[in-house]
Amino acid sequence: MPSTAPSTTSPPVYKKLTIKQLSNSRLLPHPMPQCLMTSTTRDIHRHVLPNGLVVITETMQHVRSVSVGVWVRNGSRREAPTENGLAHFLEHMVFKGTERRSAEDIAREMDSVGGMLDAFTSKEQICFNAKVLDEHLPIAFDVIADLILRPKFDSDDVKKERQVVLEEIKMDLDNPEYLLHDVFTRGFWPQHSLGRPILGTPETVRNFSRESLLRRFQDWFAPDHIVITAAGNVTYQQVLDLAQKEFGHLQPSGHLDPEPVPLTAAPINLETKRDLEQVHLCIGVPSIPLADERRFAAAVLNNLLGGGMSSRLFQNIREKQGLAYAVFSELTPYSDAGMLSVYAGTAKETVGQVLDLTIAEFRAMKESPLSEEELLRAKNHLKGSLMLSLESTSSRMSNLARQELYFHRFASLDEILTSIDAVTREDVQSLARRFFQPDQIAATVLGPINGFALSRERLAC
Repeated sequence: MPSTAPSTTSPPVYKKLTIKQLSNSRLLPHPMPQCLMTSTTRDIHRHVLPNGLVVITETMQHVRSVSVGVWVRNGSRREAPTENGLAHFLEHMVFKGTERRSAEDIAREMDSVGGMLDAFTSKEQICFNAKVLDEHLPIAFDVIADLILRPKFDSDDVKKERQVVLEEIKMDLDNPEYLLHDVFTRGFWPQHSLGRPILGTPETVRNFSRESLLRRFQDWFAPDHIVITAAGNVTYQQVLDLAQKEFGHLQPSGHLDPEPVPLTAAPINLETKRDLEQVHLCIGVPSIPLADERRFAAAVLNNLLGGGMSSRLFQNIREKQGLAYAVFSELTPYSDAGMLSVYAGTAKETVGQVLDLTIAEFRAMKESPLSEEELLRAKNHLKGSLMLSLESTSSRMSNLARQELYFHRFASLDEILTSIDAVTREDVQSLARRFFQPDQIAATVLGPINGFALSRERLAC
């Protein structure tokens, strides 16, 4: 994603951010509606160290746990084609041992305090996170900082971990749903890093070395590319002190070069795989970036199309026709692009019927506004899921990072709920007309297809 490295000048600390205070701060570019001026307080603090590292906390005094995450602003889309999978490999390798701890020491230290330590690589970030009782935050933070600042990258460990990741790739390729989406995404974003797999390929992984890891590690893990977020029973000063102690001495590496915006394609791929019992189908269209102002309408559209058990695809294809066990739609947004896709697994005899029913739902959403009852149900589903998710410290920690990385501001729960409520039937229909254009619909079919053919005309909606 394009660089969002902050200024080296520390901004003011935001304390006890009520909705009214938020509306007057730089976190919200526009004043809040008067109807939102009676809201709960979010105790959010944000600070930028002189070297560019961002620290954000949210205090939740009613819990006894703390979730902390260190987010690196570089994911797999920053990789060159020949190093595809290197970000994920870096994430693996830091757990193999540091200057202070062996791999076993890392595991034992977290287990000894009943904590959970995890990491993941996405296309736009690498995240290292932990969840512990509040009293054990210093231990968890010390372990994570050790992973990020002092990994050994031992050559023998690199060799062994290459084999581990190669087995991970094999495991995923044995999963037909993963293989389907891999083929689909490669075709959807051809010649762009968003289209390549996060794990890499056997060819690229076999070439990883200690030198290639060190080169990227020094570029990507600089303080001005890092965001630290924490949520739970913790004070802002606690986290800031820990961050300054571990990361305050690091030197920034400067802004990252802007990335090219991905161009989408709309291929039709038919892949024969005779050892499968089902045919797997993926149909997708370009969507909107994660921070687009129409994201709430897109979320409502996705929810109605295939985002739940009451959705049109689930009800028509599974409940009424009995043609699939798994059928759903999902949004995959990034900083500058997005995708809306539909997945279904069905019998080889009925794949054409499932495809036609899906295209019929695309057409219906374009031609007719949804009912008020559907709209209300989708909104309530989204609002309920959001509120339930924010009850955990892990979700709050991730939410803080998401808002910093993509929105550069902190929206209150009430603001988000109001934005969902503001979506109209016309908003959803307008997006449907934009999304579901026959010439931009991509499709991949995988399995024992037995001569099944698919033309562009059949995707007309």
